[in-house]
Amino acid sequence: MNIDFTFENPTRIHFGHTAMQHLPEELKRYGKNILLVYGRNSIKSNGIYNVVMAALNATGKAVFELQGIKSNPSYAQVLAGAKIVEEKKIDLILAVGGGSVIDCSKGIAAAANCQGDPWQRYWMQGEAVEHPVVPIGTILTMTGTASEMNGGSVITNEEKMIKQGRVFPTDTFSPKFSILNPEFTYSVPHYQMVSGIFDIFSHLMEQYFSGDDDCVSDYLLEGDMLALISAARAAVKNPNDYEARSNIMWCATMALNKILAVSKRQDWMVHQIEHQLGAYTDCAHGIGLAIISVPYYKHIYRYGLHRFVRYAKNIWHVDASGKSDEQVALEGIECLSRFIAEMGIPQTLREVGTTEEMLPLIAKSCNKIGGYHVPTTDEVLQMLKECF
Repeated sequence: MNIDFTFENPTRIHFGHTAMQHLPEELKRYGKNILLVYGRNSIKSNGIYNVVMAALNATGKAVFELQGIKSNPSYAQVLAGAKIVEEKKIDLILAVGGGSVIDCSKGIAAAANCQGDPWQRYWMQGEAVEHPVVPIGTILTMTGTASEMNGGSVITNEEKMIKQGRVFPTDTFSPKFSILNPEFTYSVPHYQMVSGIFDIFSHLMEQYFSGDDDCVSDYLLEGDMLALISAARAAVKNPNDYEARSNIMWCATMALNKILAVSKRQDWMVHQIEHQLGAYTDCAHGIGLAIISVPYYKHIYRYGLHRFVRYAKNIWHVDASGKSDEQVALEGIECLSRFIAEMGIPQTLREVGTTEEMLPLIAKSCNKIGGYHVPTTDEVLQMLKECF
């Protein structure tokens, strides 16, 4: 563990079949005015909306709603929510949905009562949020982002064609409580389920592919990857397999609540490319990550060859007998490609609405960071062409 760190995570998790029973006790901790944030119609069709409203009504809350949050939440929706927070003097933002709804809720908390342009100040310039922040609670219905237990908020400014992430301070922006019932994810369509699964997997890989030391976090990351692969295969066979869905849900939360990142430099370049892909195409986040990952890792594995060899052996059980390190590493990446296909995830950018004209725009506009290697714009463009 060669990098010093400070770890804090204040989110209280209620997990399992009975998790919703804790909602009334959580609501009693906050004032009367609640902003309920959710997506389109899924929570109404599956009955979760009625359960939530019953708890809100039973605890005497005044409820104001912001619905229709997109899979890539927009800055316009953030501003609409911030206006409600300011005008109705909201005491708690309750996000019911997946990572997009929760990310949008954090954006709303940041933008409300901001002096000046929140987008420029908080997402582009990374300024500290100095005004009081309305607390957030979450009820998770789709798993993947771990937004239920971190301070991250990824927002798309559709006017500027920029999808930008910001990790806000844990103490103020992490949800105060999160309710995680794996049964709430049963109704998620296969496409969205596997998108979430790969989002989790990408979080784990982007933290794993960095560093040269013998770090406890790497062993934990490997364990989470192995658990996720096993649970994902079971869930694809039977989407109502509670054990599989519960393991996927907890894999997601653990993958990005910072506990697996301690003493790690990390990568996150795949996410940077996908953010701009999402800005131009509005594709599902995890699907975009899956498409980009294989060509990206084929380009950068030489810079961290030892780690890619370890990944091939420990995650995909590649037999290294009689093979060079390079052959082992490439076989591990090929195993990743086969897993993506096994999940039924698209493998080309064309399948998510990308045009050839978009490729140089995406390559030029994405942030350039990395773990073992920081790619140039030309390198990113080549990666995009290879999965077009």
